[in-house]
Amino acid sequence: MKWYDLAQNIIAGDSCTVEDARQILSVPDDETIDLVCGAYQLRKQYFGTSMKLNLIINAKSGRCAEDCGYCSQSIYADTSIEEYPLVHEEIIVNGAKQAYENQISTYCIVMSGRRAAPREIRAVCSAVEKIKETMPTMKICACLGLINEEQAKALKNAGVDRFNHNLNTSAAHYDQIATTHRYQDRVGTIEAVKKANISPCSGVICGMGETDHDIIDMAFALKELDADSIPVNFLNPIPGTKLENRHELTPNRCLKILALFRFINPTKEIRIAGGREVNLRSSQNLGLYIANLIFIGDYLTTEGQNKSEDYQMIADLGFEIEAKTVETKI
Repeated sequence: MKWYDLAQNIIAGDSCTVEDARQILSVPDDETIDLVCGAYQLRKQYFGTSMKLNLIINAKSGRCAEDCGYCSQSIYADTSIEEYPLVHEEIIVNGAKQAYENQISTYCIVMSGRRAAPREIRAVCSAVEKIKETMPTMKICACLGLINEEQAKALKNAGVDRFNHNLNTSAAHYDQIATTHRYQDRVGTIEAVKKANISPCSGVICGMGETDHDIIDMAFALKELDADSIPVNFLNPIPGTKLENRHELTPNRCLKILALFRFINPTKEIRIAGGREVNLRSSQNLGLYIANLIFIGDYLTTEGQNKSEDYQMIADLGFEIEAKTVETKI
């Protein structure tokens, strides 16, 4: 299949079909670059050469009672991560200042756990209000576990722009990854966020034993949910977790997965998220021809690439970091 032609057809109004998706994931490795070039037509059409950057603050770490098999913060994992309750408001606000100074447009406040306690919701809202007072153009994304519509409205009123809650895997594969909550719980959280007029962010983790059919289902499920931003994580198997021995991804496989999400969701932000460095390795730059957003710095409990290398990679490709339009009030 000529991927350039498929991209042009999609730009003209067609959609990627399930059969197209199957062919994308089955492309021979020596033809992966052709697929990347096709996906780039969509990235260029809708996002040009702009790159967006995100920064995470792990605002509450560990002690999570959920049994997600990939997660080092679960009480079921035998890991030695740092554990702490919700950090002080000042730390959250200072993290936003650091993000602003590094040309990062979205600051992600992340907490471990099934759901945030009411006092934690209030604390996050207070921190967001202070951030918005001095950095009104800083986009705030919250990732606080399961929430209801009332909580989502409180976050919206405080200034939260986006809420992240990943589907992680397909409905059919979900019981193999987590059993303490359901796939539908995650869908319900995204729907609550949308009702509160917060931009929905939801994505996946690939490399957890899922099939091609599962990956295709994920991409179409996110299209149906109309997620504005789609983080594509690649499993970084952490010792002590249930999935510590899963090592099934290659750089070419990751590029095919990224292309799949771009073809199915052409107008949406596609973000290369966790596991980028250990799975794409020397092919990270090719991933940026498909995705238009990456994380800068460390992840929740694992280290990211040195940020200077990321900035250099972006510059070397001739891409521009999305500029802010209003100066900070700091």
